[in-house]
Amino acid sequence: MHCGGCRCGLAAETVTLFCFSVRCNVDVNTKVKPKSSSALIQGFCWLMLFHRRQRHKTDSNMETTQEKCYDPFDSSLRFVDEEDVLDFLCEGFQSRRALMSCGHAVTPMSLTKWCRTLLDQGETRFVCGLIGCDVEWPYAEVRKMALLTPEETKYFEKSMASNLARAISGAKLCPGCKSSLMRENEFSLCVRCTVCTANTRRAYDFCWQCLREWKGPAPRSDRCGNDGCCNESLKTLATCPDIIIWSVTCPSIRACPTCGALLQHDSATCRYVHCPRCKKNFCFVCLRLTPKCLNRSSNHFGHCSTGVAPRQTSIPVWRKK
Repeated sequence: MHCGGCRCGLAAETVTLFCFSVRCNVDVNTKVKPKSSSALIQGFCWLMLFHRRQRHKTDSNMETTQEKCYDPFDSSLRFVDEEDVLDFLCEGFQSRRALMSCGHAVTPMSLTKWCRTLLDQGETRFVCGLIGCDVEWPYAEVRKMALLTPEETKYFEKSMASNLARAISGAKLCPGCKSSLMRENEFSLCVRCTVCTANTRRAYDFCWQCLREWKGPAPRSDRCGNDGCCNESLKTLATCPDIIIWSVTCPSIRACPTCGALLQHDSATCRYVHCPRCKKNFCFVCLRLTPKCLNRSSNHFGHCSTGVAPRQTSIPVWRKK
């Protein structure tokens, strides 16, 4: 007999079977002709139930397992009948959709998963995941709208503090011991971890770029000897196509001259852009900050007095004050 919830096709005889689909919790209490011995079926059912419980356990990162849903009577939420914009895996969360401050609909589960992804990538800010929307959500809004549990709140705040410390100091995690390290020589990608060196009783160096154990001669500033070691940002800057901004030809992607964030121009607006990371304005053509670029011989839609800056071959490092 089928359970009716997910068509799992389980058969039973005078026993209670559970549908083991992630989205189905339908109990099946019926008596049908067994397809095999009752002991075998019952053993299979308990085995499936065990695996389901194991799969739904909370992992070491405090990942939410039981679906969270909004209270339909919560008057502080703006419920809408719209698509969940953060359900990238089409998991079909059952909660009602509510609007974030950016105007896009989410569920507490999709919001939790998206913000966890940002934290795991080392981000310190929560930005809407919809393409074209760069609105930053305050943590208080994320905590409320994601219905964060006490465990999740602790994980979020700890990750935010850790990511912020690394962002300010420019530190990275050693691939061996996961300790936070600073690069003393900015012109060398080879970094020695004193913790791993002491633990392994041999010199342990890793690549600051690909975060793998160092291979090849050192020091080097371009790459190590590992296959695939390259600066993807520099590769993007070198290979991106050209665009025309008000009769001026320049690369379509630039690294912000202040913080190094990669920004792409749509070629439809003027040459001045605003970096959402460092909040600075700069000219996409000459790469100078706006006040320095504006003078008597240039305007928002004219040519820069210094001409077009060449393709960038290095990523600016953000020196926060």
